[in-house]
Amino acid sequence: MVHRHPLQHLEDELAELRRRGLYRDPPEPLPAGALSFCSNDYLGLAQDFGGAGASRLIAGERGEHRELERTITEWLGCEASLAFTSGYAANVGVLSALARSGDLVVSDALNHASLIDGARLSRARIAVVPHLDIGAVEHALRERQEARAWVVVESYFSMDADGPDLARYRAACDANGAALVVDEAHALGVLGPGGRGRCAEAEVTPDVLVGTLGKAFGGQGAFVAGSTLLRRWLWNRARSFVFSTGLAPSCAAAATRAIDHLRARPDLPARVLDLASRLRSRLAAGGVVAGGFGHVVPIVIGTPDRALAIAERLRADGISVQAVRPPTVPEGTSRIRVTVTAAHRVEDIDRAAAALIRTLAV
Repeated sequence: MVHRHPLQHLEDELAELRRRGLYRDPPEPLPAGALSFCSNDYLGLAQDFGGAGASRLIAGERGEHRELERTITEWLGCEASLAFTSGYAANVGVLSALARSGDLVVSDALNHASLIDGARLSRARIAVVPHLDIGAVEHALRERQEARAWVVVESYFSMDADGPDLARYRAACDANGAALVVDEAHALGVLGPGGRGRCAEAEVTPDVLVGTLGKAFGGQGAFVAGSTLLRRWLWNRARSFVFSTGLAPSCAAAATRAIDHLRARPDLPARVLDLASRLRSRLAAGGVVAGGFGHVVPIVIGTPDRALAIAERLRADGISVQAVRPPTVPEGTSRIRVTVTAAHRVEDIDRAAAALIRTLAV
């Protein structure tokens, strides 16, 4: 069976918006000397304190937004991108704008809360599949009655330090006329060629790619990348974008600088991964089992009380780690989550490994 492109229906719906006079194009910058009477910057402070002053659809569009999106698009090699105020806003906005009643959302059991909430808001039927179970994804797609389906998965799950076989996910979507939505929040900046994520590493192009600017890039905000058609639809219909003051121009400019810095320093992702590999090796030599791969090093403890106690003992030893407990992780899998950064030194890694081995032996 030849399937229509899973986003092609959006073109028809955008045409209907145009026919009804409801389509919104991004505004052009005001000409010199023009007076604006459509901003929410009631006290006139946005220019002094770096705010956008309004939704980007109304009066909040700035050159910094366009430069950030141009930089993201060039860096990832996609057609277009759209900046959101946070990763939560991006995921909720994307899924509630794309999926709808009468559609199917196939969602990994360990997907982030923002993906879960976005799927719920869409009113689509949601099929939650076991973590990284591609067979369950394929079954849900084959057996569905709905015309449209959306497969939603993270590329790198930050609580388990694992991720899907994205090539198989892409193939399953293509074979069943489904769209692939990938949240690369924890992968971008570190994993994949030049830190461009696990989709780039697998040479997979998702229909929707979500990235954050508040993790590896040290700033605030997020973005959705994909086709020009996707951007046009989200500009008009992603409620968390349409009805929100635009990302602060200062944050957009900072994110642009951070991406440019990464592109100029390709050694940074490799440094992070080398340090994480050293930590895993030191822990293994000391009899501590750490799961997954990459820059997040989770150590499953079991009960919340024990995880908290271990985190407290480590803090007293000068090592700050997070005790992650339900509902963030499943019952019985409370854990210590260690995140490695390029700011760490080799001696920091060795000190942390020794403290972890010593504390976990008690």
